[in-house]
Amino acid sequence: MHSLQTAVIPNTLSRKFPDNAVQLLRVSVFYLPVVLAAFFAIGRYSRPLAALWLFASSLFFYGWWNPAYVSLLIGSVLFNFAMGSAISLEHQRGRLMRAKGLLIAAVSGDLALLAYYKYANFFLTNANQLLGTQWHLEDVILPLGISFFTFTQIAFLVDAYRGEVKERNFIHYGLFVTYFPHLIAGPVLHHKEMMPQFAQAKTYRPHWRMLQSA
Repeated sequence: MHSLQTAVIPNTLSRKFPDNAVQLLRVSVFYLPVVLAAFFAIGRYSRPLAALWLFASSLFFYGWWNPAYVSLLIGSVLFNFAMGSAISLEHQRGRLMRAKGLLIAAVSGDLALLAYYKYANFFLTNANQLLGTQWHLEDVILPLGISFFTFTQIAFLVDAYRGEVKERNFIHYGLFVTYFPHLIAGPVLHHKEMMPQFAQAKTYRPHWRMLQSA
């Protein structure tokens, strides 16, 4: 189980991530204690506000790499939360065909976005070589962590279709997707492992034995 209070920073970053991702992960070693200290301080008075603080801090951390892609991340979170909620509602009403249609549409949208950022330049370059064309597309920069947050949310959508999603709190969902120690380095998280922690009072109290580094 991946605890909210656990952050694992790999030692072999240079072999797995581009330089900007490596730098961002190393910054998180210093950023994490500050953010968590404020999280626990706020959590003494308001758990919803503490969760919102951690969500906002995760978005700020992601924007540190490239502010332009914060809107992409937020858009992905909003889209999948809305679709997951709609799928859950259709499942509860017994309208499984509608739920399945929404699932297919949502997953297709997620995969199309992922394919665009990962393969658009590749396919366009090869098409120009094969067809002798001069089609041009501005270089598409691959957003950090896009595979992690895409497949994390696809798993959420599938569970919504199965009727296994029990909580639909947007702040909790957004934090589950964007929690910065995991957003860039992974691993892919499961909502049933993380989201229930935000409803527990003990999550908002420090447990130093649960803090780990690698």
